[in-house]
Amino acid sequence: MRSPAPAFGPQYLDALAVHAGREDFLSLGVHAPPIDLSSTYPVPDPDAGTASYDEMAAGGLPQGSAIYARLHNPTVARAEQAVAQLEGAESCVAFASGMAALSAALLALASGRHVVAVRPLYGGTDHLLTANLLPVRVTFAAAHEVRDALCSDTALVLVETPANPTLALHDIAAIVHAAGDVPVMVDSTFATPVLQRPLELGAALVMHSATKFLGGHGDVVAGVIATSEAYARRLRQVRILTGGILHPLAAFLLLRGLPTLPMRVRLAQANAQALVARLAAHPMVTQVHFPGHDGSDPTGLVGRQMRGPGSLIAFEVRGGHDCAVALMKALKVITPAVSLGSTDSLIQHPAGLTHRLLDPAVRAAEGITDGLLRLSVGLEEPDALWADLEQGLLAATICLEQEHAVV
Repeated sequence: MRSPAPAFGPQYLDALAVHAGREDFLSLGVHAPPIDLSSTYPVPDPDAGTASYDEMAAGGLPQGSAIYARLHNPTVARAEQAVAQLEGAESCVAFASGMAALSAALLALASGRHVVAVRPLYGGTDHLLTANLLPVRVTFAAAHEVRDALCSDTALVLVETPANPTLALHDIAAIVHAAGDVPVMVDSTFATPVLQRPLELGAALVMHSATKFLGGHGDVVAGVIATSEAYARRLRQVRILTGGILHPLAAFLLLRGLPTLPMRVRLAQANAQALVARLAAHPMVTQVHFPGHDGSDPTGLVGRQMRGPGSLIAFEVRGGHDCAVALMKALKVITPAVSLGSTDSLIQHPAGLTHRLLDPAVRAAEGITDGLLRLSVGLEEPDALWADLEQGLLAATICLEQEHAVV
């Protein structure tokens, strides 16, 4: 939905998060977002309905009747308006999942053309780009190779920063410069608009798996792309044809999560910062990946591009797969589960789960080892989380000792 002028600028992000998408509440006489569950809408004037249908088929918004819920939904439009305001975007388009959003972007912008993708990426993204399901040609490149990877028909440069799962950072402005006239889409799921605003750095589109921090409570699956109205029209055309619109109940839950987004991101980030040094000092941990920690941000993007390092930590466990699994099985507070950005802490094994479908050589090249674990730090007290991690690390230590005893 095209976003109206926000009541608050980005310098008042907390206020903006609370009030975005709610400008009409007083006139409606409500205090919570209304949910429209209609699957179809009355069309009392067929000619007016035709005009509205034509506008939506061209990627626009309804002019009168919304006709049918696959074409438009008011609750979804409200969530889109809120996210657009948080990202400083003209428009936003919401989808049934992050992968649905990515697929729509590739179909809308790059069908039959070339895409440059900067690794590492979320495993689902990487797999989609290599599965030959979509009519796009892909060149994978390191960030410094983007310019050389461009072709005459390159339609999109795709980058994720911080990257999943190793939290590698990429300079968005530098990639935009290297891409020239080619639009850059940034997956900013790990950062959220609280810590990073890619459109202000020249990106054309910013994508989120809104399942994660934006929803924030582990009870919604959603994807959003914030961008210009011109690109949004193309995305809506694909969404209409493929049926990928977000369900209104999911849109309501997304709206429910946004007001607490800044508070949740900052508290989880502080908790992660309290754990990083302890993990790095533990003898069972060989390496910690965390923006700003131990040379992981050589160009100083934290503080320049990002307002903080975020709340995701990846760390390597001695003993590889078996000891990493032993650690996860011993945890009582931290939930062993994929996803991230929830109120509770989650831990998962990328090589066996989120990045399982990648070619093993690609996993190895990107540092996704069998001993790597990705921890999404939640809102629990840091000492409670560390006590849980300590017992997990003890289990990993016993695993390693048993391995050595067998040898």
